[in-house]
Amino acid sequence: MRVLLTSDTHVPRRAKAVPERLLTELAAADVVIHAGDWVDAAALDLFEARSRRLIGVYGNNDGPDLRARLPEVARARLGGVRFAVVHETGPAEGRERRCAARYPDVDVLVFGHSHIPWDTVAESGLRLLNPGSPTDRRRQPHHTYMTLTVEAGRVGDVVLYELD
Repeated sequence: MRVLLTSDTHVPRRAKAVPERLLTELAAADVVIHAGDWVDAAALDLFEARSRRLIGVYGNNDGPDLRARLPEVARARLGGVRFAVVHETGPAEGRERRCAARYPDVDVLVFGHSHIPWDTVAESGLRLLNPGSPTDRRRQPHHTYMTLTVEAGRVGDVVLYELD
């Protein structure tokens, strides 16, 4: 199973549109996970139309219309792997410990908010992944998104893609 991870699209505030390459990749993924900060419901509509299966949450920049359609935390079992998705996890310092305590029944936590790609494993075995942002790189050198594979209850190949 191929899973695409993205977050912080901020359309149309920080970008006029979702990058075409990412839109193409949505259709190729078995599951798309978006960790919040869509900003406009039209972005959610676009992802829903282009994705086979979409798992998303709202972020701090998402208004009442998006909050009515999306949860703060989403959970899913994909190929035997337990995923949780949330927008914010707090400061980088202590993140693994804090998230492992908050999500003890999860194998992979996908999060956003910082726009900084992140891939670490907590002592508990929880994998924490932040795909960065495909539209607002902030202080990062590139706009980014991630993919991973899930097979036989295990996470395989986690790849960070640069859009620039």
